[in-house]
Amino acid sequence: MKRRLFTIASAVSMVGLMLGAEAAMAQKDGGVLKAYHRGTPPSGSIHEEATNSTVAPYMGVYNNLIMYDQAIAVESLDTIVPDLAKKWAWNGDKTKLTFTLRKGVKFHDGKPFTAKDVVCTWNLVQGKGKAKLRKNPRKAWYKNLDKVTADNDHQATFHLKRKQPAFVALLASGYSPVYPCHVSPKKMRTHPIGTGPFKFVSLKQNEHVKFRKNENYWKAGKPHLDGINWTIIKSRSTRVLAFIAGKFDFTFNVDVTIPLLKDVKSQAPHTVCELVTTNVSFNLIVNQFKPPFDNAKIRKAMVLTMDRKAFIDILGHGQFLQGGAMMPPPSGVWGMPKEFLKTTAGYDPDVKGNRAKAREIMKSLGYGPDKPLKVKVSTRNIAAYRDPAVILIDHLKEIYIDATLDTIETSNWHAKVARKDYMVGLNATGIGVDDPDANFYENYSCGSQRNYTGYCKPEMEKLFKQQSMMEDQAARKKLVWEIDKTLQEDAARPIIYHSKAAQCWQPYVKGFVTHVNSLYNNWRMEDVWMDK
Repeated sequence: MKRRLFTIASAVSMVGLMLGAEAAMAQKDGGVLKAYHRGTPPSGSIHEEATNSTVAPYMGVYNNLIMYDQAIAVESLDTIVPDLAKKWAWNGDKTKLTFTLRKGVKFHDGKPFTAKDVVCTWNLVQGKGKAKLRKNPRKAWYKNLDKVTADNDHQATFHLKRKQPAFVALLASGYSPVYPCHVSPKKMRTHPIGTGPFKFVSLKQNEHVKFRKNENYWKAGKPHLDGINWTIIKSRSTRVLAFIAGKFDFTFNVDVTIPLLKDVKSQAPHTVCELVTTNVSFNLIVNQFKPPFDNAKIRKAMVLTMDRKAFIDILGHGQFLQGGAMMPPPSGVWGMPKEFLKTTAGYDPDVKGNRAKAREIMKSLGYGPDKPLKVKVSTRNIAAYRDPAVILIDHLKEIYIDATLDTIETSNWHAKVARKDYMVGLNATGIGVDDPDANFYENYSCGSQRNYTGYCKPEMEKLFKQQSMMEDQAARKKLVWEIDKTLQEDAARPIIYHSKAAQCWQPYVKGFVTHVNSLYNNWRMEDVWMDK
C-alpha cells in the first residue's frame, strides 16, 4: 500500500510539473481573469475565517513564509518551497525553527516587510498583545508554539514547547499568511494589505470582489494577469450555465458537482475540467452542551440511523468516499484503509439493523412515533450543504427525530457554529493541511474554536500529542488510525462522506494546477495566465 500511494502521488506530481513546464514555455502577460464565486466572502482576513470562500479569492493578496508548490497536485512535506523565507532550519532537538527572510520585500502600501511582521502575525493568532482577532479558528494549530522572536530584521525563529516534525506543514498552508504589523485586524477584514501578487480593490455585497495586479511584486515577472474579478452568483446552476456560455473563464473552487460535470462536458466539451478529491468531509455536528444532546445515547442513535451509502449514491453518483476524520487513501495519506474502517462502529452496512438498534435507544429515552423529538437541522445556505441536510433529515425521521431545515447565510455560518448557537447541524469540514496535527487540534481538541460539538477528552489530548511528536511516520499512521476510529465511535463529529468535485476553466487559461488533498493551498494565482 505504501508503495502504491507513493506511485500515485508521484504520477500526479509529475502531471503537475509537466503542466507547470508547459506554462513556463509560453507565458503571456495581461488580461483580467473572470471567475465566479458562490457567495459574499465573510471578510478578507484569512486568519479569521474558516472557509474557502475567503481563501480562494484572497490568497493572492498575501505571502507565506513557506508554501506548497503550486505546480504539484499532491501536497506533502516534500513539496514545500520558499516564499517570504529563503530558507529554514531546525535546531538539534527540533524545538526551534529558524527562517531566513528575503530582503527588499514591501507591503502593498509601501511599508517594508521584516521579521517583526512575522512576530506580530503569530502573536495575533496566539491571542497575545493588544490587537485581537474577532474569530480565531486556527489558534489550536499553535498549541505547541511557545513564541516567535525576531532575531534581526531578516531572521525569525519559532520556539516550540516540544518537537513537532509536521509544524512546517501548518506554515505552508494557504491559511498561514504573514500580516503587516502596522495594519489593524479590523482593516484587514475590509481592506486587506499583504505582500502578494494581487491588491484588493473592492467588495460589493452579493455582487463582486475585485483584485488588480501588484506592479511592484517582489517576484520578478509575476503575476501574469492584470487582475481577477470574482462575480457573486448564489445559484449554482445559474453560475455553471454562465460558465458554459463563456461568460466566465474560471469556476469557483471545485464548485462543479458530479451531475453538473456531465452537463458541462456535454454542452461545452472544449472546457478543461478535473474531478478531484477535495479533503472536505460532510459530517453531523451535535451540540453536546445543549440537552437532550448532552446524552451520549441520543448521539449514538443519530449515528446509527445514517445510511452513508445512500448519501454517496444520491449526491456523488457512487463516487464519493467513506472514511473517518482523515481523508481516505489513495489521495489521503493518513486515512483509515477500508478493512480497518469496517471494524469501526457505525460503518456496518446493515442499515436496517442499525436503525432498529437506534429506535430502541430512542424508546428507552421516552421518544417514539407518538412522541418525536423536534429539532432544527442548521446548515449553510448553499446547495452543497442543503442537499445532504435534506437527506439527513429523512434519516433522522426513521428514529423518531422530527427535524426541519434551518439555513444560515455563508457570512454567518461559521461564526454561528463556533459560538455553538445551534443544536444539530450538517457541516462540511475542509482540512487546510492533510496532516493529523491540523485536523485533530483544529476540530477535536479541547477548547478549539472549530471544535463545534464541544467534544473534549483528556485521554484523546494525550494521543494527539503522542502522534504529533512521532518521527517514524509509518508508526504514526497506525496510531492515527486508532485515534480516528475512537473519534468516530465517540460521535465526536461523525463523518458521513468525503466529497469529490470538479474544477473547470476555459482552455485558454494556463498555469493552474488543482490540488487533490486540500482545496485551500493552491490559490496564489501568480503563475496563471491566459493565451488569448
